[in-house]
Amino acid sequence: MLSSLCMVTAAQAQTIVRIGHVAPVSGAQAHYGRDNENGARMAIDDLNAQGVEIGGKKVKFELVAEDDAADPKQGTAAAQKLCDAKVNGVVGHLNSGTTIPAAKIYSQCGLPMVTPSATNPDLTTLGYKNVFRLLANDKALGAGLAQYAAKTLKLKKVAIIDDRTAYGQGVAGVFRQTAKELGLEVVSEQYTNDKAVDFMSILTSIRSKKPDGIFFGGMDPQAGPMLRQMQQLGLTKAYLFGGDGICTDKLIELSSGAKTLGNVVCAVGGASLDKLASGKAWRAKYDAKFPRQFQVYSPYTYDATMVLADAMKRAGSVDPKVYGPKLGEANYTGVTAQVRFESNGELKNPAMTLYAYKDGKKVALN
Repeated sequence: MLSSLCMVTAAQAQTIVRIGHVAPVSGAQAHYGRDNENGARMAIDDLNAQGVEIGGKKVKFELVAEDDAADPKQGTAAAQKLCDAKVNGVVGHLNSGTTIPAAKIYSQCGLPMVTPSATNPDLTTLGYKNVFRLLANDKALGAGLAQYAAKTLKLKKVAIIDDRTAYGQGVAGVFRQTAKELGLEVVSEQYTNDKAVDFMSILTSIRSKKPDGIFFGGMDPQAGPMLRQMQQLGLTKAYLFGGDGICTDKLIELSSGAKTLGNVVCAVGGASLDKLASGKAWRAKYDAKFPRQFQVYSPYTYDATMVLADAMKRAGSVDPKVYGPKLGEANYTGVTAQVRFESNGELKNPAMTLYAYKDGKKVALN
C-alpha cells in the first residue's frame, strides 16, 4: 500500500510539458510535414529518456501535433487551437505562408514559437518578441544561388518562375535582385501556383528566350513535374535552381527518372549533416526510427524542440512568460548549429549549403 502511494505521489509531482507542432501532414506537401513532425517526436523521446528536471520538478514532454495542410487559414486555426490549449511552446510552422499569419496569433497569446523551416525574411521584421528562426532566411538562399549561377557556373541568361506563395515570391525576389546586380540577364519572369502540375506553356515561352538556367521559387510537388516537362521540351542543358523547398530526397522520386534532375542546384539554410559533428549519428538514428521518410527539416525541428526545453531549464520554469525571454539568450549546441539568436529572432551566423543531384542522390557542393 505504501509503495503504491509513493508511486501515485511521484506521478502527481511530474509536470507535463506540451510542445505544439504545426506542419502540413495532408496534401501534396505532407512528406515535408511528416519529416518535420518526426524530428520533433524524436526530440520529445530523447528529452523524456533524459529524465529532465525543470525548477526542481521532473517533467514529461508531450507533442501536440496539428495539421495546417500548407494553407494559411488552417495555419491560423491551428495556432489559435494551440493557444486555447495553453501548450507551453510551439515548433513550426513549416511554410512561410502559414508561419507569418500564425506568428501574430502566438504573439497575442504570448506563446514562444521557433520555426525550423519558414525562410521568408518578413517573419522577423514584424516586431514579435516571441518568434525565432532556426536556419538561414531567403536572403541568404536566393543570393547564394544567384552568386553560384553567375560566379561559378558563369551563366549569362536566366528565367524565373515563382508559385506566388510567401516563400516562392520571397526567394525568387532575392534571386532576381542579386542576379541583376551580378550582371545576369533575366530574360523571362513567369508565375504559377502551389497546386499546378502542368508547366508546358510556361516552359515553352521560356524556351524561346534560350536561358542558361531557370530559377523556381516553390516546392518539390511542382519541381518534379517541371523537370520532366523540361526534358520533354528539350530544355536539357538549362540548370534548374531552387531554394530549400525543392531540395529534398522526394524530388528524386517526383522527377520520375528525368535526366534534368542532374541539372538541379538547390540551397538549404544550414550545414550538411555529413559535415556536422553529430550529424551522421543523428541521421542514422532518424533513419532507423523513420525509414525512408527523411526530407530536409527534421534535424531543425529536433533542435527547435531542444532549444525550447533548454530555455525552460535555464529559466527554471515551463511558463511561457517566464522562460520566453531566455530563448533570446540561447547558446545551445544543436545537431544543425550552435544556436544563438540575433535580437530580432534570426539565427546568428547561419550556414548555407548548396546541393546537386548526382547518380540519383543528393550531394553537397560546399
